[in-house]
Amino acid sequence: MAYVKEISIIGRVEACLLRPDRATGLEKSPTGSLTLTFDGIEGDCHSGSTMLSDARTMKQYPRGIALKNRRQVSIVSVEEMAEIAEKLDIPTLPPEWVGANLLVSGIPDLTLLPPSTRMMFSSGATLIIDLENQPCKYPAEIIEKRHPGHGSAFVAMAKHKRGLVAWVEREGNIASGDTIRLFLPPQRLWNH
Repeated sequence: MAYVKEISIIGRVEACLLRPDRATGLEKSPTGSLTLTFDGIEGDCHSGSTMLSDARTMKQYPRGIALKNRRQVSIVSVEEMAEIAEKLDIPTLPPEWVGANLLVSGIPDLTLLPPSTRMMFSSGATLIIDLENQPCKYPAEIIEKRHPGHGSAFVAMAKHKRGLVAWVEREGNIASGDTIRLFLPPQRLWNH
């Protein structure tokens, strides 16, 4: 399937984040840049060529089955984080609180980009969008700790605003300030 449509919107990387150890929690820490390999982000807890099936795949597989890792990178936007914060009636929603690796700007409705969209960074590093990252209880718990009475609404307020998960198609480095070009796959509806 050819990628025939490069859209004219140019996004920008606003922040890079990572967390080496998943056992210490969801929150990521800012870093100046990220090194992408085919296994994901070097030094991040979500890197690896495989992942274990979990609640997201329980209808297809028992828990704990090794699967190809298509959730190597979590991406959120400045605009959508601001919309969620406003709905939650909190001043800001930092990308660290939702476990994001990349905070980007300038891409309207980021979360609604279709699967298989290519995100090509100015360095040449390229990500392929897998799916929308569904809101879950873990960011809600972090928000609740910092803003009591506001976290429980996160799952409902973040629907279709929580960002995307992606996997590495081309290795390279991504840094704050890099630009992003989008290449959308052909769109067809399956009506069955």
